[in-house]
Amino acid sequence: MANLALWKALQELKKDFDWVDLTHPLTNDSPVWSGIPAGSVELCKTVFDWGNPMLECLIHTFKFPGQFGTHIDFPGHFIKGAPLSEKFGVENMVFPLVVIDVTAKVAQDVHYAVTPEDIKAWEADYGPIPDGAFVALRTDWAKNWPDMDKLSGTAADGSENFPGWSLPALQYIYETRAAAANGHETLDTDASAEAAKAGDLACERYVLEKGKLQIEVLANLDKVAPAGALLFAAWPHIDGATGLPLRAIAITPRV
Repeated sequence: MANLALWKALQELKKDFDWVDLTHPLTNDSPVWSGIPAGSVELCKTVFDWGNPMLECLIHTFKFPGQFGTHIDFPGHFIKGAPLSEKFGVENMVFPLVVIDVTAKVAQDVHYAVTPEDIKAWEADYGPIPDGAFVALRTDWAKNWPDMDKLSGTAADGSENFPGWSLPALQYIYETRAAAANGHETLDTDASAEAAKAGDLACERYVLEKGKLQIEVLANLDKVAPAGALLFAAWPHIDGATGLPLRAIAITPRV
C-alpha cells in the first residue's frame, strides 16, 4: 500500500497555515547595486514570437546579475575559492524559520544593528534557536522596495543609512547556536554604521567565510510568525554561481 503521509501533510499545511511569499517581484527597472554595469538586466526579451512559422509559441531570454532582487549568496561570493552554487543542493532549501523583530528599535535609530541581547530576548519567549534554523532579521525595510534611494537610506550628503546585522549577533547564531543561514530585508548584511566602522562588509564576509548561506532583500516578514514557520527557498540549478535570484516562501502559523 502506498504511503500517503506527505499528501495528507500538504493538505493540512494548506488548510491550517498561511503561505507567504518572501520575494520581491522583478522588472527591468528593479534596483541593483550601483557597481553592476549598465545593461546587466534584460528581462523577458522576446527571441521567438507569435506568428513564427517554425512553431506557434513565445520564448523569452533573461539577463541579470546573481545578486538581483531577493537572492541567495553562496560563500564564494566574498571568499576566494569557497563553495559556489553547485555545492548546495535541495537539502539546503528548507529550514525552520526564526524571525527576529527589531522594527521598534529601527524606528528610533535607522542605523540600528541587531545585538545578541535582541536574540536572547527572542529565545526567552520561544526557546533556543533550533539547530539548522534560518534566522531572519525583520526591520520592515522591505517597505522601501523598489525605491533604491530609500533602500540605501541615501542622505543629502550621499551617505547610506540603513539597519542590519552586527558581528556579535551573527557570531551568536552561528557559534553559540547552530543556525544554518541568515537573511534580511536590506540590500546588505551589515548595518551601514557597522560597515563604515569596519571599512568593509565584515558581517557578510563573516557569514560566507563560515560557509553559511544568506538571503538578502527579503519581503513580507511582517506576515510571518516569530517562531514555528518553515522557509522554503528554491533557486535555479546553475553551476558556478556566486549568487542567484530565488523564490522564497514561508509556511507560517497564522499571525
